Amino acid sequence: MVDPLILILFVLTGAATAWLGADLLPNQFLKQTDNIDQIKLILTGLGGLTGLLAGWSFKQLRDGLTNRVRTTPTDLLVSRAVGLILGLLVANLLLAPILLLPLPWAVAFVKPITAVVSNLFFGVLGYNLAEVHGRTLLRLFNPNSTEALLIAEGILTPASAKIIDTSVIIDGRIQGLVESGLIEGQIIIAQTVLDELQQLSDSNNTEKRAKGRRGLKLLKKLKEDYGRRIVINSTRYEGSGTDERLLKLTSDTGGTLITTDYNLAQIAQVKELKVLNLSELVIALRPEVQPGESLSLKIVRQGKEESQGVGYLDDGTMVVIEGASKCLGERKEVVITGSLQTPTGRMIFGQLDKNLTRADKTDTINKQ
Repeated sequence: MVDPLILILFVLTGAATAWLGADLLPNQFLKQTDNIDQIKLILTGLGGLTGLLAGWSFKQLRDGLTNRVRTTPTDLLVSRAVGLILGLLVANLLLAPILLLPLPWAVAFVKPITAVVSNLFFGVLGYNLAEVHGRTLLRLFNPNSTEALLIAEGILTPASAKIIDTSVIIDGRIQGLVESGLIEGQIIIAQTVLDELQQLSDSNNTEKRAKGRRGLKLLKKLKEDYGRRIVINSTRYEGSGTDERLLKLTSDTGGTLITTDYNLAQIAQVKELKVLNLSELVIALRPEVQPGESLSLKIVRQGKEESQGVGYLDDGTMVVIEGASKCLGERKEVVITGSLQTPTGRMIFGQLDKNLTRADKTDTINKQ
């Protein structure tokens, strides 16, 4: 209802301005025409069309600003507002001596021009500084803080906020990472993540319902343990899904997206956003196993091939062992022959230590 009223107001304003402005046309032009009313009607139509175009442009600008305000986190809005206010304050403090100077009438126009230009310059400067370096405001509010001083001097890099994906909450490993100190800074839980967890908790599927409730329980535990460090971002971003909304939140806050979703991590990297894939972190922290190294493994099941057996390292990495199909349930010495890295994990290949196998056979014969 508001948008049509805005367009009508602009059209009427443009038409009325053109109608009244027709009387301001040069007298020479008015004397050359016999039908002034027709000229007024033409000008009124052009003025109404101009008003319609101006109203449409204003509507697009208004919608863009409204959507930007709705999707911008509250802390970022406050930071920008503080920066703008500080910039305007500095501008007016510098302007005070200039405005009090007695200037001749011929150059009196310098004062308003200087006031407008300085307010625009320092206002935009303060806005941009607050947006890019908002954390340096810590030095203004608490100049004695060691952390604030180090941040201001560039010696200490402030920890970026961490935006948590639904998959990470359901996975459960985020709690251990936070407790160990590997995850620093504020942890932001987006509203879209809470909505998705609630949908999972209310699902008719037993498995999904269990995942949703486990995720909500984990969030409650983190909130109780870390208090204000866990921030619930109530901004409702527009988008086709949770992934798109999380990318927008990460872009607005300049934080780091933490996820276990490989595709989401790839999209974030394409958009040049900070992202931490827990699956890649787990792979990076796994101990390296070199070809020729000997390990003691329990053969837990048979592999795809008839002669293969499968064992697992302590970190869960699967080891495919040639010639171990007849050793199910036994612990054997295995010699590593190679490994294969995949997007979802790592697979190691090995074979039974032949020397130890022969020794086992000899011991068996001697016992008989």
